[in-house]
Amino acid sequence: MSPQDDHETFVEGESAGVPAILDALTDLVERARTMPMSSSVLVNRNEALDLLDELREALPTQLTRADEVLSDADQVLNDAHAQAEELIETARRRAAELVASEQVVLQGQVQARELVAEAEATAAKLRREADDYCDRRLAEFEIDLGKVLAQVHAGRDRLAERLDEAGQPQDQR
Repeated sequence: MSPQDDHETFVEGESAGVPAILDALTDLVERARTMPMSSSVLVNRNEALDLLDELREALPTQLTRADEVLSDADQVLNDAHAQAEELIETARRRAAELVASEQVVLQGQVQARELVAEAEATAAKLRREADDYCDRRLAEFEIDLGKVLAQVHAGRDRLAERLDEAGQPQDQR
């Protein structure tokens, strides 16, 4: 099996993420034929460009995943806010019913305040939990993007080093 065959198999597996594509690009450079009396190598241009194209396609996929995480977090937050508002409204209606009854006006007012306070506390708790969930998800995504960015930088640095070495005569290293 030729190196080109390896690349074709890799390209067909369309589930390759950014790290896998960077690994393939690194492998392409590492297994490239060395030029005699030099640190330069011969790299198949089409294969390298194909890998770079795959990388360009994979990055928007990673960004789409980020948008989905943000959308999910927004939905959780919106649901929590809606549930909190519903709880408060239910408590207010119940409070109004209790107050309307002449026999238990005082007791109704006390219970109404307690219900409203309890509903507001529950709503505040739901909001905090939703905010915490969103923050955790965003932190996880930030870590993932940081790793991807670090891998991209490392791959570019290695490639730049090889390109620099390829442009310098042997005695200048």
